[in-house]
Amino acid sequence: MMPTLVAKPPQGDDWMHEAKFDGYRSQIIIDAGGARIFTRRGLDWTAKYRDLAEAAKGLNVQNAIIDGEVVVLNEAGLSDFAARRKGITRRQHELYFVAFDLLHLNGHDLRDMVLEDRREILAEMIPDGGRIQFSQALPGTGAAIYHLIDAAGLEGMVSKRRDSKYRSGPTTNWLKTKSFTESEFELLGVERERGKPAFALMAEPGPANMSAVLSSASIARCGSGCGSASKEHAGPPPKDMPKRPATQWVKPGIKARVKHLRGEDDLRHASLQDFWDEE
Repeated sequence: MMPTLVAKPPQGDDWMHEAKFDGYRSQIIIDAGGARIFTRRGLDWTAKYRDLAEAAKGLNVQNAIIDGEVVVLNEAGLSDFAARRKGITRRQHELYFVAFDLLHLNGHDLRDMVLEDRREILAEMIPDGGRIQFSQALPGTGAAIYHLIDAAGLEGMVSKRRDSKYRSGPTTNWLKTKSFTESEFELLGVERERGKPAFALMAEPGPANMSAVLSSASIARCGSGCGSASKEHAGPPPKDMPKRPATQWVKPGIKARVKHLRGEDDLRHASLQDFWDEE
């Protein structure tokens, strides 16, 4: 099941809420052949997650399919997307599997059971303190939980209907509400096209060739300040930059603060908050 992104968490007792972990969505399959771990797209990554696969063999089940997320925890105990990439190849001992749903168990298909019942069985299967952990539901209202998750620096939360059955694919029975963060970038220019909102084009800070790091992901919606940025700080395009007729480039040294969704490879739902000249 793939949750639908929403702006605000749902309210009411029909929903339960969990922290959204910043990792790789995965499924553990345990059968007579041992334990295997598959990615969301169906790739067999057992060799990459060899320690987790070994831990899965220790669960007291004959066969099972467990849905969850492979994560690496940082010093604060939060899932760390960047560290997880290194963990796959060099830090296997720091990988954890956070289990949040159970599809099959000991020859029984559980997908028609309601979520709460599936999770109750799953929680009993997973011992405390191991590499495979259970994703606990968080107490409180959706709004209160979202506030705490945002303050803690977590990626967001997932809300699920307590009585939902498991159906693969996108669904509105599971909803994800992501939190925002702010980051600094190099402001390269402002792109304007008739009939469309203006966008700021940005790159990661540093001396690297800007054309190499600029992509469609490095774009944020502009507010009213974009006009002054493009006029007062106009400059030549970055070296080797492909032609972009709708773009007004700014001189080097202009920094920008951008608000965007936390825990994403690309800038998503991004908006330019401020800019300044560091020279």
